[in-house]
Amino acid sequence: MIKSMTGFGRCEISEAERKITVEMKSVNHRYLDVSIKMPKKLNFFEASIRSVLKEYIQRGKVDLFITYEDFTENNVTIKYNRDIAGEYMQYLKQMAEDFSLDNDIRVSSLSRFPEVFSMEEQAIDEEGIWKTLEKALRGAAEGLSQTRITEGENLKEDLISKLDGMLESVAFIEERSPQIIAEYRQTLKDKVKELLEDAQVDENRLLMEVTIFADKVCVDEELVRLRSHIETTKKTLGEGGSIGRKLDFIAQEMNREANTILSKANDLETSDRAIELKTEIEKVREQIQNIE
Repeated sequence: MIKSMTGFGRCEISEAERKITVEMKSVNHRYLDVSIKMPKKLNFFEASIRSVLKEYIQRGKVDLFITYEDFTENNVTIKYNRDIAGEYMQYLKQMAEDFSLDNDIRVSSLSRFPEVFSMEEQAIDEEGIWKTLEKALRGAAEGLSQTRITEGENLKEDLISKLDGMLESVAFIEERSPQIIAEYRQTLKDKVKELLEDAQVDENRLLMEVTIFADKVCVDEELVRLRSHIETTKKTLGEGGSIGRKLDFIAQEMNREANTILSKANDLETSDRAIELKTEIEKVREQIQNIE
């Protein structure tokens, strides 16, 4: 099977302590380019996220969005810093003695002094978060892959249809080429007779002119190579896998052969078919740009 580079996937995993949602979309790109948007709290897992994605995607521009809800965020602990409170009390007592003041400090007043009480978040459960995140990530990646496979199969059918049409044009030009030579020979012979007023035509000279013309317009080699490229493309589509780059190269070669055929064409029907070939090749190239 082949994969398109266009797709979308989403997965949400909700557990007792957290909920993670992963969404990803992809479009065609020459290489694998991943853009990740996620809470700073999850930045630690970026390398692992990219590693997982490479198991599912070889090419394409992927935009990845991760949302995270931690149901334990409000479970913080309050810490009483006895040593700091003791230092405050020591200095307050000294101040009272130094300035002959009443030491009227109360617990409620002391508790408001900086750092007497502090709030501490519980340690982050990295292993638990990654377990949930990986599950959501793989779920979204599998959804993305499935949409890419479905689109890829549609591309494959469309491409094969276009390639079969191109083979018909190649067959037409192959059949038409000998007729062009014969028609040229007859036209040339008729013109010579007309100019010489029915005098005997030099068959050797006529043959030489026809041979030169035939050499100029001969596209046998180009047609053989073009047919080979078309058949190779069909075969490669059947093999599947990550074939986009290979097919793009073959399409460039097909276009080169079609250009040569068109430049040699000395016949309206052949020219029309060569133009049709170039048009179809361009359509094929556009489709191939979406194949992984």
